[in-house]
Amino acid sequence: MAGLIDTHTHLDAPKFDNDREEVIQRARDAGVELMFNVGFNRETIPTTLELAEKYPFIYAIVGWHPTDSADVREGDLERVEALMAHPKVVAIGEIGLDYYWDTAPKDVQQQVFREQIRIAKRTGKPIVIHNRDAHEDVVRILREEKAAEVGGIMHCFSGSWETAKQCLDMNFYISFGGPVTFKNARVPKEVLAQVPLDRLLIETDSPYLAPHPHRGKRNESAFVALVAETAAEIKGKNVNELVSITSANARKCFQLS
Repeated sequence: MAGLIDTHTHLDAPKFDNDREEVIQRARDAGVELMFNVGFNRETIPTTLELAEKYPFIYAIVGWHPTDSADVREGDLERVEALMAHPKVVAIGEIGLDYYWDTAPKDVQQQVFREQIRIAKRTGKPIVIHNRDAHEDVVRILREEKAAEVGGIMHCFSGSWETAKQCLDMNFYISFGGPVTFKNARVPKEVLAQVPLDRLLIETDSPYLAPHPHRGKRNESAFVALVAETAAEIKGKNVNELVSITSANARKCFQLS
């Protein structure tokens, strides 16, 4: 399976400290052509940039995660904005709202979210959205901030088809990861079945959310092939055709030739 793209991974995570080179090579051997690594706070933005600068096939997505939004200090978002000029930085993310983990007040999360959408609009970059238990507020803020002007990705989408439709209407791609392969994942499978092919993306979010049959274990970018197989089955497509479509979508979203 050639030409795969993992649109969301965390290769700089500590879980890869003992075998990072091997993990990256396994992804390449599995046919992964490009990987998009996400730096989401003070610690991971620099390590993400290091990976992107070291490997020609790794690109960087940088921003402030909602669970880290209470840690944002003066100058942090200005630094994010400046990094949008870096030749390997392709998007702002992952940004959004997380009402599951009680690590930052909702009003702080929402303000940091809004400010980063505005950065995206000023710099012409797409945004990568983290949304956990906050569907209504995420959609409302995207609409209020006119995020459709830049669009982006609903990362590891877990919402309903109704939410997906609202995001599609605002120029967003819908991305699926390991959870869509789980046998009991009825809603994600139903949503994926309805997402237009030209708005569909695949990812791993490694080292988290490993697909079946690796559920509960460490995830890695090579496993994006398993997500592709499930997506192809749901869509009734040959897996190589599905890979070709989703990879073309990723290049278009991230403004790569």
